[in-house]
Amino acid sequence: MAVDLEKILRPVDHPYPPYPAKYMTLASGETLVIRQATRDEVPTLLKHVAPLVFVERDYYDLVAARVYAELLGWYHYRMQDEYVLVAQIDGELAAIVNGRSVTGKQGMSLHTLAMRRGLRIGAHAFAAKMEYHIDILGQDEVLVVAESPIGFRRWMIEYQLEERFDTPHELGGVPSYALTKELFDRARSKLVVGRRPVPEDLLAKAHEAILPPSDPPTPPADLLAATRAKYDLTGTALILQRWAQDRSADDA
Repeated sequence: MAVDLEKILRPVDHPYPPYPAKYMTLASGETLVIRQATRDEVPTLLKHVAPLVFVERDYYDLVAARVYAELLGWYHYRMQDEYVLVAQIDGELAAIVNGRSVTGKQGMSLHTLAMRRGLRIGAHAFAAKMEYHIDILGQDEVLVVAESPIGFRRWMIEYQLEERFDTPHELGGVPSYALTKELFDRARSKLVVGRRPVPEDLLAKAHEAILPPSDPPTPPADLLAATRAKYDLTGTALILQRWAQDRSADDA
């Protein structure tokens, strides 16, 4: 008897309500629209994420590589109950955030990848996905980890997340922190912004096309700036690389 392997390999996605799009005015005066992406838009997103895999700065390379894989997993139906939100300015991609539901009452935050920096766009996008878990899906808590010092300050410290060190996170099995409904409600007034509904022209612009970021993160001129921690493994590797370059210059 023939076996339909796709039915075995493909996880069953549960029906969840969509994220209601919202918009906000940034400190620059620009308008940011945050909306839910569709699977059909994944190939476009992949084109914009791929260059960041080579940006050795603030762990963009690590986060971008993992986001790329997660987008592919979602696109090919190999990731269960995943969602993707995009933040756009005049259609231009400014951030991608994603996560998934673990149970009806618990969510899993995956990644926050900001393409524009200095305007707290990543923080706004992170807040939007927490809003999705807590307010729209009605979950009690969201498991969160950070892969960079910036992420730790933005999520663990700003939201005062609770330790869930008995629960390994899917991103490498490291100990989890949790954003509970109580913590989210406490942070809502200062960290969650945006208005609904989005004006039709703004929403239409966002859906028309996901345009490439105009000022994406780039590799640092100084290799040592790729890490903020001098003595971690990344910093050591870069220091050795810098010394090797200096020796080559002296021998020339």
